[in-house]
Amino acid sequence: MPLVNLTSPMPATFILVGIPGMEQLHVWISIPFCTMYLAALLGNGVLLFTVWSERSLHQPMYLFLSMLAVADLTLSTTAVPKMLALFWFRAREISFGACLTQMFFLHFTCSAESVILLAMAFDRFVAICHPLRYGAVLTPTAVAKTGLVALLRSFCIIFPCIFLLKRLPFCGHNVILHTYCEHIGIARLACADISVNLWYGLTVPLAVVVLDLVLIAVSYVFILVALFRLPSRTARHKAFNTCGSHICVLVFFYVPAAFTALTHRFGWNIPRHIHILLANLYVLFPPLLNPVVYGVRTQQIREKFVKVFVCSKSHFL
Repeated sequence: MPLVNLTSPMPATFILVGIPGMEQLHVWISIPFCTMYLAALLGNGVLLFTVWSERSLHQPMYLFLSMLAVADLTLSTTAVPKMLALFWFRAREISFGACLTQMFFLHFTCSAESVILLAMAFDRFVAICHPLRYGAVLTPTAVAKTGLVALLRSFCIIFPCIFLLKRLPFCGHNVILHTYCEHIGIARLACADISVNLWYGLTVPLAVVVLDLVLIAVSYVFILVALFRLPSRTARHKAFNTCGSHICVLVFFYVPAAFTALTHRFGWNIPRHIHILLANLYVLFPPLLNPVVYGVRTQQIREKFVKVFVCSKSHFL
């Protein structure tokens, strides 16, 4: 009987350890994590409500920002509730199917965010370099197609990971030294060659993200050239301010993602608890900071936010 269970190709459940070596501090760590998660839910929810309520914000820039907010909410909600249940109630078990589902949506959302950030860079490129063609290029249909491309491309990249994991035998190994399930972490539990998983998990998503980054960089080269040609200092300052918000969001997304991906595969000298803490912050910081950056730095959103919520308050009173 034990032999049958031990040689089962797929375990019924996985055990999430949390942050190895810091189990005694899980409850304390959960306090800032929970606070950041609730703030991310509030910030992105308010942003979505403001854009949805105000017709003047139904423009490509703000529609892309709404897509980013939805992706941020999906990213944090996929990982954080289970993480908090682990910290608070020691709910460490997660079924094999639920683990694969969590893994899929985490990687899928990250890939989709990269497409959305590229679309936002293209939006700024057209608005600054070809302002007269902005309405003709970025039509509502084009915006909708961009969202569809983000979904389809992410699905095509991440879905093969499920089959790459399902083909592996696990031989009773089911303890994941993490707070959530991700591709390489699951694959390393297998008692078989995982070189295909390692190569696919590193090269395919990395190549796609690098391509996005190259296209974003090219867009900003043209944007900077166009900005320095603007005769009006006011127009130049306004354009810089809008681009500055997008650059901040790019840094919040790509820098932690690159650090997490590379240390997970090559950073053997980095303590495991440091890596896992940073990986947890990666699913919390972008969703928390993105609405703050755009809410604070974008005048139109600030003004419409005040208008929407003051009108709503007056209506209820």
